[in-house]
Amino acid sequence: MSGLKRLLQIAFTIGAYLFWWLLVRLHLWRAAMTPAQRLRCTLERLGTAFVKLGQGLSLHRDLLPEEYIRELQSLQDRVAPFANEIAAREVESALGQPIAELFAELEPHPLAAGSIAQVHKARMRDGRRVIVKIRRPCIKEEIDRDMRLLRGVMRVLLALSPWLRRYEPLTIIDEIWTNLRKETDFRKEAHQITYFVDAFQGSDSVYVPALIDGLYSESVLVQELSSGRRVDDPSIGEEGARLAQAFVAAYLQQIFVMGVFHGDPHPGNLFVMQDGKLCFHDFGIVGVLNPRMRRHLAAFLLAFVHQDAEWLLDAAVELGLLAGELKRDEFRQGLQEIIEEFTGLPLKDWSLAEVFLRVVRLGQGRHVRLPHNLLVLMRAMTLMENAVRSLDPEFNLVAGLLANAEAVLKSTAGAGAESGWSRLRFEMASGAHELPADFGALIHRLRANGLELRLQHHGLDQLEGHIDRASNRVALALVTLGLYIAASLLMLHSIGPRLGEIPLLAAGGYALALWFTLRLSRGISHSGRL
Repeated sequence: MSGLKRLLQIAFTIGAYLFWWLLVRLHLWRAAMTPAQRLRCTLERLGTAFVKLGQGLSLHRDLLPEEYIRELQSLQDRVAPFANEIAAREVESALGQPIAELFAELEPHPLAAGSIAQVHKARMRDGRRVIVKIRRPCIKEEIDRDMRLLRGVMRVLLALSPWLRRYEPLTIIDEIWTNLRKETDFRKEAHQITYFVDAFQGSDSVYVPALIDGLYSESVLVQELSSGRRVDDPSIGEEGARLAQAFVAAYLQQIFVMGVFHGDPHPGNLFVMQDGKLCFHDFGIVGVLNPRMRRHLAAFLLAFVHQDAEWLLDAAVELGLLAGELKRDEFRQGLQEIIEEFTGLPLKDWSLAEVFLRVVRLGQGRHVRLPHNLLVLMRAMTLMENAVRSLDPEFNLVAGLLANAEAVLKSTAGAGAESGWSRLRFEMASGAHELPADFGALIHRLRANGLELRLQHHGLDQLEGHIDRASNRVALALVTLGLYIAASLLMLHSIGPRLGEIPLLAAGGYALALWFTLRLSRGISHSGRL
């Protein structure tokens, strides 16, 4: 299809939907479908790039109502498989060897077919059973063409309706386009598979099928064949409780230890193998969390578990869920209401994904644009909780988190003062990670910009004495701060001999830090100046 013809098709289809939507909103048209259903059908008619666009939009719970999210998540890739001859030609071209040299057998009929790729079963020459994932020919070029045309149509819509700018549609299109490019490059997925295989090597509960002998390229990927029952298979029965526990533990390791997590854990990507292990498939969507974001996420979960609205507000701001000039009292009240709603529910019905979403929606209308990895995390958390409850409807997610991630979520007997100590330990530990980098940045700025003092003073001896005292106080303050942090870490990890429940090394560190604090206070008091 020529570019002009495709442009007209896209513009006409989108324009028809918007015109229909306007008539429905003005009650001038009695519709058989909801606007969300009609949008889903419109995107499916426009083809692969727009199906993927809709799936990308389904991550944006911060922008779209829930009925649109549900419809966009149900978008299906209704594409006929391409011929076996084309599949064989693509494999030979991508891997640089004839089919007969690569495989003893490549099944002609695909195991599954989607808009991006299709999957064939095969048997290696040494007898190993594998799957071969083959990218649809020319799909990358088609996606690039359609996304460029969509940007052009959107620019026209923005000129006609400037109010759309508040949603930053061009930014969203570019974000989805970037991630589609990653999804169509199987080299990225191959690296992600290798990383997860290494991370769960030797695990008693999780299995990730490995790549075969480095057989991958931009458009073809060969991986071990594994099979089993889907996690929503009713026959799992009594195994569900154990599997739910293993699944939560695996995700905590991915999110808080690895900093990389499977972003699409729906039942089609999760199998229970014959040996009882959970098998993860399809690493086309993966989220990444840097160390700072992981710490803020841990703070968010701790604050929710301890039902501390003030701490939850701080953690939400640090994560980027809330931004701008905040009316703290108003947001704190909103968070307290969310906490109280969950407090009235049985623990097994608590949903961290729902809390995350509710907090995000508190910030709607404040022009907050969530990072893509947080959007992927929100989707992964929702699918993870659905999978857990499919395995074990009675599973207590909060208890599972506390049992599996003691280093991240400290189990406590109650709220109140203990919650405050929990926050203090967490913030001090976070400070220990960030303090060296902050001081390093300060020293770099001083070296780069220089520190120049131009003084005219009579009585330099007196000035030198003041500078010496000030320098000594600064040095003593830094040592004192280091002692507080070190003592807090010793207290947090209960290191060294103990007197009852108190670690002696930590108590000694606090005592010495307190003595230095008193000396500083007395010196400042005698000088009469801060």
